[in-house]
Amino acid sequence: MARRAPEIYSIAAHRGFADALVAGLAPRFADETFGLAKTTLILPSSRAMRIISEAFIRLYGAKGQNGLLMPRMAVVGDLDLDESLGPLIDNLGDGLDIPKAVDPQYRWLRLAELIRKHKGKDAPGDRLGDAALLRMAFSMGQVMDRLLAEEVRPEQLVEQEVLDLLPEVAGHWQKSLRLFIGVQDDWLAELQQRGEVDAATRRNLLFRKTARRLKENPPDSPVIAAGVTSAAPALAQLLRAIADLPKGALVLPDLDLSMEAEVWDELGQAGAAGEDGLFGKHDAVTHPQYHLKLLLNRMGVARGEVEHWHRAGMSKGPPARSHAMSSLFLPPQASKVWSTLDFEKRRMSGISMVECAHPEEEAQAIALLARQALEQPEKRIAIMTPDRGLAGRVVQHLKRWNIQADDTAGQPLSQTPAGRVLLLLADLAAQEAAPVPLMALLSHPLVRRGDEREEWLKSVRLLEGKLRGPRREPGLNAPRTIAIAAGMADWWGEVEAILQPLLGLQEEPIPLAELLNLLVSAGEALCGEEIWLREDGRALSVFAEEMRLHARETGLAVESSHLPAILRDAMDRVAVRPPYGGHPRIAIYGLLEGRMSRADLVICGGLNEGTWPATPSTDALLAPAILRALGVPGADFRIGLSAHDLAGAMGAPEAVLTRAKRDAGGPVIASRFWLRVQALLGGEVKRYMDEDTVKLARQVDLAQNIAPHPRPNPKPSATQRRENLSVTALDRLRSDPYQFYAQKILSLRELEALDAEPTAAWQGTLAHKILERWHRGEGSLDELADLHLAELDTHPLMRALWKPRLMKALEWIKNEVESDPQRRPVKWEEDGKLPYRGVTITGKADRIDQFADGALAIVDYKTGPPPSVKEIAAGYAMQLGTLGVMAADGAFNGVSGQPTHFEYWSLGKSDKSETGFGYIKTPIKLTSRSGGVELEDFLPDARNFLDDALDRWILGEEGFTARLNPDARVYADYDQLMRLDEWIGREDGGA
Repeated sequence: MARRAPEIYSIAAHRGFADALVAGLAPRFADETFGLAKTTLILPSSRAMRIISEAFIRLYGAKGQNGLLMPRMAVVGDLDLDESLGPLIDNLGDGLDIPKAVDPQYRWLRLAELIRKHKGKDAPGDRLGDAALLRMAFSMGQVMDRLLAEEVRPEQLVEQEVLDLLPEVAGHWQKSLRLFIGVQDDWLAELQQRGEVDAATRRNLLFRKTARRLKENPPDSPVIAAGVTSAAPALAQLLRAIADLPKGALVLPDLDLSMEAEVWDELGQAGAAGEDGLFGKHDAVTHPQYHLKLLLNRMGVARGEVEHWHRAGMSKGPPARSHAMSSLFLPPQASKVWSTLDFEKRRMSGISMVECAHPEEEAQAIALLARQALEQPEKRIAIMTPDRGLAGRVVQHLKRWNIQADDTAGQPLSQTPAGRVLLLLADLAAQEAAPVPLMALLSHPLVRRGDEREEWLKSVRLLEGKLRGPRREPGLNAPRTIAIAAGMADWWGEVEAILQPLLGLQEEPIPLAELLNLLVSAGEALCGEEIWLREDGRALSVFAEEMRLHARETGLAVESSHLPAILRDAMDRVAVRPPYGGHPRIAIYGLLEGRMSRADLVICGGLNEGTWPATPSTDALLAPAILRALGVPGADFRIGLSAHDLAGAMGAPEAVLTRAKRDAGGPVIASRFWLRVQALLGGEVKRYMDEDTVKLARQVDLAQNIAPHPRPNPKPSATQRRENLSVTALDRLRSDPYQFYAQKILSLRELEALDAEPTAAWQGTLAHKILERWHRGEGSLDELADLHLAELDTHPLMRALWKPRLMKALEWIKNEVESDPQRRPVKWEEDGKLPYRGVTITGKADRIDQFADGALAIVDYKTGPPPSVKEIAAGYAMQLGTLGVMAADGAFNGVSGQPTHFEYWSLGKSDKSETGFGYIKTPIKLTSRSGGVELEDFLPDARNFLDDALDRWILGEEGFTARLNPDARVYADYDQLMRLDEWIGREDGGA
């Protein structure tokens, strides 16, 4: 009797895989009583199960049937495949002797310990950071799985074929190979002792045992493998066994049956042994059909044995496009036919291309296309992109029209509210309650959610306002002092009791399980059950519990400073998918989700090199030459999978390809797939470019033309204007009247940032306090510096970095003061008041010295550079002059005499100073060659500038014009308030 040919089918891209599959399964295998319940479907992923279920619902809904019994579905990647297949392998008898799979997370943590052990042998004392160690452990696990899936035996790594290559590869590859072999040997020995195997090994055993049993005892019920394209040897054997069953079939997505035989041969060996091994050097691994050829070769099936599937889906595309799609991805030699290809065979009806300026515009264009398509009843839209950032932007743009689109690829756990709580707690522990993680944690939306949140936030905001500025000392002492002073002792006591266990953990490595216990306990104490209630909370609960369990079992210890990076890496690998509830006719897919789905309109976004396809990543542990010698496909293999995903998507009735010309880093290169489409279309490409959508995307947010914002020129009332003047405010008033108006009349102050860098004002205040007490004789400069830095709760690092410089500058001041016996300081940090024309002029003199003849010197300390002579002459920096006027008029108690010396004592660097810091600059012209103001004119000029300011703004009616004097050196504190960018350059009517 002739051997029965395997039953293998291909569903062309234009037919729509999921819908075409169920359209063919229902009439062939359904019966009146049980429907499809006796049929078993073997699918590639759990997400494929969801897509196939939706396809069944659509099919039966279109027929008007209210219900059905769907087939049993099993996933080939499921570790419990033996259980999910149920009756199919109940007759295995010895199925239970397949060893249990080790938990992947346990393996990850245990491999980290083994790597640390072997690294310590190779380089004693060179301890790898904990976060880097765990990243390496995860990468090593991926390599192990890759080798196991290809059924590469561990001993093959030390066989002659690999050893012969070692002299040809770089030294770091040799070290990596030795490390990999050493760790793998220890790991395999431990697995044997535990009686377990790696997950990939268990899958291989299940596949082979199931394949053998299916051959020996074919089931009476239908078994269909659909959409599975993985070419792992054991899986290929199982798929062949299913295809050989009397009631079995294998259905492949978009195997090109029309490709010429010579083109098929040009794809390469694809797993068939040849001179170059299993994979030839010139194999077209980036071709979308290559992985399917590899699968057929490993199944022992010729392409001619594969048949077309007998049904099309509800969303089938135009068949005429299939020839163009086949031509699009031809390998290099076969691509020569493009030069003679007829126009009809190049046509891609229903395809359009959208090229945008940047990702935001691309997302807006995609949202517009989806919004327009939804106007057509029952039309379904799928948006496919591997770019998670682009997907997130599209979701937000669709909300403009109250369209809630679910991103089925999910969101990393680290970016969800619940995940952020755990990461913030880890950051707080690592940074010893630094202001930014502390305030971010206390104000997190899950903390004290409910009736008490309003009062909680009042306390948080009050504490935040007081914590702004340079970072205080580590720990909770600084916020405790602030909270007690603000009358929030009870509230802070509750906070401190929760957070205190997380602090003081930096001294030595701590068991990871213990650290996780502390984080989870603190999270529950702050958020209550809210942290676990939603889908992200449930995912966090599973993540934390599993990690805590396996960390306890492995005994892995890490430093708390590395904990945030460790958790972030691990949580990034956990996808939190939204529950059902989004728009029923629109979905956003990653490439994995989009392979089997189909819609009336498919939008493929992010077609740039490095995104779609992703940049092939070279294995970090095994050299490409070694992998090739072992018979493992190279890194470029995944490019072919990406090409297959795109080819499948372009089979939809309508398909749109989009890309952006640049991203945040600059111009980007178009995807090789995009360029191939353009090359195939040739001179007709302009017909396929959708420029209208781009124009519309740009116009959506284009506001109507409005007149430029005028230059601010507020004119408050006479009562509001009549403000007392400080000498520093006078300089600001003359430099930029608007800034004076905002600060003095509106009483607006810019808030310092949390954990801010020390500002010049902060440094100046500290220096002034130290010098004031030093002049009083209350201690040495060094003692006073330590005292005031401690009073400010200054962070030890900032203290260590800034104090030496400060002390050098203060030492210079001390030397200068003590070196001149003819002058002595008589006042320091002295406040003065001068009634003047009905207004009080106030000012603080940093220091007033008196000479033997009774003349006065006005000294102003500067932590930065002093003002220029030009600024002083223009009246923008008259602080010294105004203080001189006040001193001459007796504004400072106990000081009498005529000011004759005016000096800026800068604490900045100086080559002429013995300490390297400190120099004196005067605005007075001392010689005929020096710049400055004549001494006899200095005080009169200062008085004139004072009178002018009073006449124009304080006692007059002139407006407080923004940036009145562009040459003046001013702060940028109020630029946003004055809307500077909207009118600057148009002051004189310029465009």
